[in-house]
Amino acid sequence: MLQLPSLGSESYAFDSRNNGPYTTLNDGRIVKFQGPKLGFVDFATTSPNRSKELCDGKNGDDPKTGPMCGRPIGLDFNHRTRELYVVDDYHGLMVVGSGGGVATQLTNGEDGVPIDALDAIAIDPITGEVYFTDVGTIFFKTNNMTEILLSGDTSGRLLKYDPKTKKRIVVLTGLAVPNGVSVSKDGSFVLIAEYLTCRIRRLWLKGPKTNTSDTFVDLPGNPDNIKRTKSGDFWVPVNIQKLQPKLISFPLGQKISAYGEILETVNFYKEYNDTYVTEVQEHLGSLYVASVYTKFVGVYRGMKC
Repeated sequence: MLQLPSLGSESYAFDSRNNGPYTTLNDGRIVKFQGPKLGFVDFATTSPNRSKELCDGKNGDDPKTGPMCGRPIGLDFNHRTRELYVVDDYHGLMVVGSGGGVATQLTNGEDGVPIDALDAIAIDPITGEVYFTDVGTIFFKTNNMTEILLSGDTSGRLLKYDPKTKKRIVVLTGLAVPNGVSVSKDGSFVLIAEYLTCRIRRLWLKGPKTNTSDTFVDLPGNPDNIKRTKSGDFWVPVNIQKLQPKLISFPLGQKISAYGEILETVNFYKEYNDTYVTEVQEHLGSLYVASVYTKFVGVYRGMKC
């Protein structure tokens, strides 16, 4: 277990030298783990006008202070350029150089592609193109999980940004709260987690099925971030949620092959009880588990790789 300086850690990333994890915080910071002595230290911010005095340790979801403090959510490295790409609730798609600092905004809606609420991000390992999700109007209007579970919202979209042309396009529409994304090791398809339908959808990028989508795997609960392993498999958190008498989550992690076969299931209820888990990522033989509701990074040793 690695202690965090604040709440809100939703996603992790490791750089090309296996340093990290890097993670996002609710108060607008991106922090980097510097070992057991230093712990997590500030690496980057997403707001150019952020004030440490006013923002550190505060709730980044507050609409009054959020735009000033920033609220980074998903992040992923382009290991070829060593750049860290980030999606922020208030500032959109952004990028940070290898030295950290203030992120640069890449898109702000002026290109004619409006956004509601960005969430997950993944870099194509072959092309360097950036895929990210807009979870749709239901998240834009409310963050009440009960309302979201009961809704039939399909306003979510998958978007793509090309760093070479600096253009952003909509790739796929009609998604039911797409809160996770990952690109296959060979760049032949992209996976999108759909929270409401408890499934992962696959969009083909290459081959005879290019630009068509299908169901990659059905899950026993609500998924979130999808993270690819070095071998080409995927980890996804699966939260089995009950609404009565109140909203309760039973958190699992499932490892899925590139062919949609469930290879392994890990139960995190002992460690997280009914806490919703947002990410499970495998790195150098350990599993790193994230939740926006905890102030620590869960680390589980000796997992299958």
